[in-house]
Amino acid sequence: MTSIMLHEIGEAGDAVARQLGHNVERLAELGAWMRALDPPLVATIARGSSDCCALYLKYLVEIASGIPCASIGPSIATLYRTPMRLGGCVSVAISQSGRSPDIVDMQRAARRGGALAVALVNDVASPLAEEAEVLLPLCAGAEHSVAATKSMVAGLVAGASLVAAWREDQQLADALSGLPDVLRGQTAAPPTEMLEQLANARSAFVLGRGATLAIAAEAALKLKETCAIHAEAYSAAEVLHGPAEVVDSGFPVIAFLPSDAARQGMLPTLAMLADAGATVIAIEAGGTDDAHRLATAKVEATLLEPVVMIHRFYRLTEALALRLGRDPDRPRNLRKVTETI
Repeated sequence: MTSIMLHEIGEAGDAVARQLGHNVERLAELGAWMRALDPPLVATIARGSSDCCALYLKYLVEIASGIPCASIGPSIATLYRTPMRLGGCVSVAISQSGRSPDIVDMQRAARRGGALAVALVNDVASPLAEEAEVLLPLCAGAEHSVAATKSMVAGLVAGASLVAAWREDQQLADALSGLPDVLRGQTAAPPTEMLEQLANARSAFVLGRGATLAIAAEAALKLKETCAIHAEAYSAAEVLHGPAEVVDSGFPVIAFLPSDAARQGMLPTLAMLADAGATVIAIEAGGTDDAHRLATAKVEATLLEPVVMIHRFYRLTEALALRLGRDPDRPRNLRKVTETI
């Protein structure tokens, strides 16, 4: 069986290439606008996988600029009707469909509160896209599997492109230009031994640190929705503060290991979890696959490692879902567009 999910994972490189080509002028204008505005805060608006994109954007903004970036709960606008005070700030709404009423309402509230309203949206005919002051289309194309993959990768790239344009980061921009070919080259299936280790799991931890915490959250979500595995995401700096007590023999711990300053702090934590009996699977750049290691392609900017890591991880979740006899395209209790109010 060839799933739609697998096909769409394979389209991610082309989607990123389309987006980078389409948004050149928009990004230049937005970057200049944001430098002139010099916002004291960047606020994000999203749910689901898009909120994982927002968390990735948070780390990029804060690492690159030192400016706080925080998520605003859409219920502030839809349920509590609290006026926003965002004068001089930037709001970034991220959505695949652009049609969830709470996300649209929160963007309106942010704009009324004085924020420059930027939207990263796949459907450019959606209400969210039409009402944004600045639109960065994701250009992922139609996505039919309920489990979002190529649109999620496109959302991560749009956030990184925004930061590169705003901060005039040429290294990040150059690395982004080479990303489509990197993603196109990631076609290897995950190791069979790794699938067998995970096949009997009912629960798992997914760990990250820094920017990889965002994709740890997305990976845990994907394990839930495609494989019905109760996976929880934690920062490697937090997992020993209580959650580690549930670890016993064979308990899966999937770790997104970056190459940057966050790496060295993660290694002792993983060793302690292994000593407690955990089966540790590391996802990291370079090297070769084995039962405990999923190797990803290398990129020139470490801040883009989460993009290639989650792209490779999607192959693992798709294959694991099939190994478990599940349809990764059609989870039992989910649908493609979630319309929360």
